[in-house]
Order: sequence, then C-alpha cells, then structure tokens
Amino acid sequence: MTNYHTHSRWCDGKGELREYVEYAISKGFSVLGFSGHSPVPFPSTFAIKDEEYTAYCDEVRALKAEYAGRIDIRLGLEIDYIPGLQEDFSTFVEKGGLEYTIGSVHLIPNPNDIESLRQLSATANGDERNQIPYHIWFIDGPRQETYDNGLHHIFGDDIRAGVRAYFHQQNAMIERNRPTIVGHCDKIVMHNHNRYFQYDEPWFRDLLYETITLIKEYGCICEINTRGIYKGRHTDFYPAKETIKYMNTLGIPVIVGTDAHQPSDLDREEGANLFLKEIGYRNIIIFLQ
Repeated sequence: MTNYHTHSRWCDGKGELREYVEYAISKGFSVLGFSGHSPVPFPSTFAIKDEEYTAYCDEVRALKAEYAGRIDIRLGLEIDYIPGLQEDFSTFVEKGGLEYTIGSVHLIPNPNDIESLRQLSATANGDERNQIPYHIWFIDGPRQETYDNGLHHIFGDDIRAGVRAYFHQQNAMIERNRPTIVGHCDKIVMHNHNRYFQYDEPWFRDLLYETITLIKEYGCICEINTRGIYKGRHTDFYPAKETIKYMNTLGIPVIVGTDAHQPSDLDREEGANLFLKEIGYRNIIIFLQ
C-alpha cells in the first residue's frame, strides 16, 4: 500500500510524523509521502507556518534516512494555487528540496478582484493581512455555512461564476506549475450536496472535462481522493466514479490518496483500488526517484 496525501501536526492534521510512519509500517505500506499544506501569505489555522517550513522538510528527510529499508518515505507538499497571492510552486520546491507536489485549489478569489487582492497583499500591515481571507471563497473545511457564506459574499450567490472561477483557477495552476499530482480535482462539489447544481449538468461537466484534458496534456497524475467518503461529507470519490471512467479512456495515470489528517486515516482507501481495477486500471503510480 501507498499514500502520498498526508497531513500532520505541522499543518491541520493530528499526530507527529513518526506516528504516521509507525502506523504505515504496521499496515504493510511500502511508500508513505508527507504533503503538509504549504504556507500561505496570510494568517491561517490550516497551513504550515512559513518560519517552520524548513523544519518540516528536515524532519521528513531525517525520518526518510532513519527508516530506510523498512519503508520508503517521500517529501512532498500540497500547495495552494491562489491567483494574485500564491502562483508559483518553484519557490517551495527549491527551498524544501521537494520530491513531489500536490497542486490543489481550496481558496478562490473573484477573478475581477485579483489585482486589488494582489495590491492589498503587497501593502498590508498585520491587521490588514488578517482581512485577506475575507476576500476569498473557502470551499473546504467541515462547515457548509462557510461555503455558502463565501459564495454569497465573493460571488453574489452566482454558483456558475464561482464554479467557473474554481476550474479556471485549477487550469491555470496546471499550465503554470505542472504539479506532480492534481489533488481532488472536483472538490468544489463537497458542500454543494446537489443544492446549487447537479453533477451531470452539461455546463459543469464541460468545465470539469476541460481540466481533465489539461491533466492529460501536461502529464500530471490525477489523485483519486477518498476523504469525502470516510468523513461523511460526500458520497463519491474526488473525482467521481463517472469521471474516473472517462479518465481511463484517456489513459490518465492515477494515484489513490486518503488525504490523511491522523495516522488511522492512512489506509482509508474506501475501495478505490478495487474500483480502479474493475473499470480497467491496472497500475497506480509510485515514485522511485
């Protein structure tokens, strides 16, 4: 077994890195990748602190050396692509000596406000920096009202504009940074619960498939993320099974990620590997170098 999508106490997860390693070994894992949430340019409760980023990377490397021969440990980072604020992954890769990246979109500014957001970030003092998140739609987290409030304040309840901004932001991330893995590429549906739109509506499918096409074109790996199922926040994988079937027809490489936030999440693959085999996938990616 393998898992490359892992969060710990360094960001919004629970538990020390060593606890994850020991749990993975006890379950027979061959590879464990750590992918803490990248630092973001404003105060947050979910990301690695900028001043702690080097220490996080150093601890992963130390465990990699200590456990060599027992389990293959990989140093990665889940990097948020935020137009106007955080656009290039290369700084994190070079500073941390990363072995892989997961490119994800959780935070969506209105495209019409990106330049003003960039200027605010460049000139903000401490108090003003605290205001930056209020200009961004946060689509993740455990609270549905956060999703609804953000849609209202940032996009005026225009769900199509918000979803379109999500996918266009994801597309720009792929084209600009070519992340090793594209994380949970349809996570915009998590708090939707079929209230604002249906997954099979043509306008939504067209936006999603445009992203899938870019994943193929730029040679990225698409993550099959299982966290929504075992947390009870969604009834399908990210992306959904019907989308995975389409990806199979395109020959897009995939990897199963549990998006673990505590050691016991590591093996919550929720039948993803069996499903992949049933629809014709015969391999998932592992990193040898």
